[in-house]
Amino acid sequence: MAERARLSGVAAGLAERAAAMLARLAEAPLAPGLYLIATPIGHLGDITLRALAALSTADVLYCEDTRHSRILLAHYAIERSTRAYHEHNAERERPRILAELAAGRSVAVIADAGTPVIADPGYKLVRAAIAAGHRVSSLPGPSALLAALATAGLATDTFLFAGFLPPRRAARQARLRELAGIAATLILFEAPSRLAACLDDIDAVFGEREAAVARELTKLHEEVRRGSPALLAAWARETPPKGEMVIILGPPVRRPVTDETIAAGLSPLLAHMRLSEAVRTVAEGLGVPRARAYQLALALQRDWERGRGPPGDGPPSPEQG
Repeated sequence: MAERARLSGVAAGLAERAAAMLARLAEAPLAPGLYLIATPIGHLGDITLRALAALSTADVLYCEDTRHSRILLAHYAIERSTRAYHEHNAERERPRILAELAAGRSVAVIADAGTPVIADPGYKLVRAAIAAGHRVSSLPGPSALLAALATAGLATDTFLFAGFLPPRRAARQARLRELAGIAATLILFEAPSRLAACLDDIDAVFGEREAAVARELTKLHEEVRRGSPALLAAWARETPPKGEMVIILGPPVRRPVTDETIAAGLSPLLAHMRLSEAVRTVAEGLGVPRARAYQLALALQRDWERGRGPPGDGPPSPEQG
């Protein structure tokens, strides 16, 4: 009973403070401009007080799907008109929005979930508004890609969001080859129906790499699976998951470069390149110190001078390098 009374008191205090803050925000009119408002990706409690105030007071509210956004608005008793703005009507609606901004109105834009203009064509509206000299503001909040990154347990110091991969296998693998060498954690969105096939392609192109799949983030059945791409692909095939998927891939693992690997890179180059050029080429290609590559190049030259080198004219002398 004592704990219940304590929690009841905490809740009452929070409600009072939140209500006072929300009232102050709602009473202050929004300045003219374009407002990009982040909305919950699942749990409706993740909405911010600033977002609620802006959704209530903006002169015009554009939604990716007005029917979907009605659920959020109704939950917080926000009764107002809405307009649709999505990839299918963007070319028609963009001039209308710019006209509203030119008239000095505040225009709010929300996506179905998360932060607007991330992985959708809404950035064209932002560019147009900036070009026309209008104010553009972001009201930050929920983001599926950041929530997935934070819970994956993979490196977060450098990461790249690559959006959705192409749906067809050949194009998807080509895109993965472009991403394979990037020294960063990669974040991808994928539809559940293509998850297993996508992970198979990641395994084929990337090989062994730390990975995770996050789904239903902030919802009742939230789940983060961790493992290799191959293991995750097997899981996705056995129990096809539901909900929006976020794939997180750890950066490439740098394996130790052996002397044998460096020598194998130097040997064909020394036969037709200056020593310094061969050393620079191999050192940069393998990511090793030039001094190390230089010492191995000299050792190769000594071997060749003793008659243990490849046939032909042999490498240039150190003086040529």
